[in-house]
Amino acid sequence: MTRLNPKIVLAHWAGVELFDAGAMSRLSELGQILDDEPIGDWSDPRADRLLADAQVIVGHWGCPLIDINVVERAPNLGLFAYAAGTIKGTVDITAFDRGIRITSGANANAEPVVEFSIAAILFANKDVFWQRDLLRDRTIEASRVGNQVPVGNYSKTIGVVGASLIGRRVIELLGNFPHLAVALYDPFVDEAEADHLGVRKCDLDDLCARSDVLTIHAPSLPETKAMIGARQLAALRTGATVINTARAAIVDQDALISELEAGRLYAILDVADPEPLPSDHRLLSLPNAFVTPHLAGSQGSELIRMTDYVIDEVARWIRDEPGRNEISATDLRRLA
Repeated sequence: MTRLNPKIVLAHWAGVELFDAGAMSRLSELGQILDDEPIGDWSDPRADRLLADAQVIVGHWGCPLIDINVVERAPNLGLFAYAAGTIKGTVDITAFDRGIRITSGANANAEPVVEFSIAAILFANKDVFWQRDLLRDRTIEASRVGNQVPVGNYSKTIGVVGASLIGRRVIELLGNFPHLAVALYDPFVDEAEADHLGVRKCDLDDLCARSDVLTIHAPSLPETKAMIGARQLAALRTGATVINTARAAIVDQDALISELEAGRLYAILDVADPEPLPSDHRLLSLPNAFVTPHLAGSQGSELIRMTDYVIDEVARWIRDEPGRNEISATDLRRLA
């Protein structure tokens, strides 16, 4: 199979321009785009014809499932390059049986989540969200419980749950703030690696007890479901903030709401259950909960970073160079 001028199929939400004209031009310089209109469903009448010739599938949000049936319809396929984040739910475990390179743009999508998390940590320590709401409505002052966490970004402990791709980058950027200590819970990180990361390794309950801000970056797995539960939330000092930019299922949402209603904790949540929250959901009216609609990931101009990333992955495959984020079947089981 030649990698010179490979035949490329686009697979993502139909009718949504996720690759702009510049990205399409750069991709067409690497290979032959078989159809400018993406495939959003493998039952599309064009699918069999396009898959029969495809050497590369470039996916983005809304890419239909890549499984063994799709792979068998694409006998020349050598690369599935996903422009967006996690491929869980987009690539089935059976697709790994044929030696196809599978790459993810999670690295590119991680960066805005990291930026959001760092901003949230710094704003939480400065009491920004509460003070904003207090300016709007002085009556909420009576609901505030005496804080054990002083205001400010000096001599604070940031607890990181999960040394994931995002978690590690958050740790790295927190290194720019030497007066913020960083502690980590991740059962797969040993003491030596924790020292290398510059963090204090803790068990989960101890991490919560130490943290002024708890920021969650673990994958959503059966083992992590509600891992931040009533006991862990109770271990947080009054006035501590929980930040979740990962997955809602990692936090016991009912237990968190109980703590928020008691006025004891604060929360910055980019994820919630369900999504989107109904307009009358309690989380949206609590003055100590700052909720955003799952927007920490790539938005607007940040999409360019993801398309640049996936185009580079195609170029690396053509040159027979390793991908920057190749995914194996083993990886699939632990991805967010």
